Amino acid sequence: MKAVYPGTFDPITNGHLDVLKRALELFQELTILVASHREKTPMFTLEERTELVKKSVPRFKGVKVESFEGLLVDYTKKNNINVVIRGLRAVSDFDYEFQMAQINRKLHPGLELIFVMPGEEYFFLSSSLVKEIASRKGDVSKFVPEPVAKALKAKYLKVQNS
Repeated sequence: MKAVYPGTFDPITNGHLDVLKRALELFQELTILVASHREKTPMFTLEERTELVKKSVPRFKGVKVESFEGLLVDYTKKNNINVVIRGLRAVSDFDYEFQMAQINRKLHPGLELIFVMPGEEYFFLSSSLVKEIASRKGDVSKFVPEPVAKALKAKYLKVQNS
């Protein structure tokens, strides 16, 4: 059975990778779907985020990385996928995810959402916090894969030199 793990991944964190690892215990094939998400203003472009995810997941077997624009349900229908993986850290995540799950089920009956909690060492971790630390020249290497730490450093160096 195939599943999809969608997100903005701006940037991907070790918390995301922990959810991925746990999801791969349930599914042999998993697609990480990097979303354009027009409502947000991502730090990295869609292409950059997709490339950072690809560089961060080679040790995981059965994982494919794609980018997409549009509705998740359209992607799942087109690719014959009926399971969506979502990470949950806190009650605030649940409220948003619950609403999205209900809407997606209305748009694609039969679509199942599986909520996966990361290990407790990642409950606090978010892409926003990582960017905040990096923007203040903090060390994010404990929180993100190496390619992401390098990309954040380069991005903030570029911004500071502008």
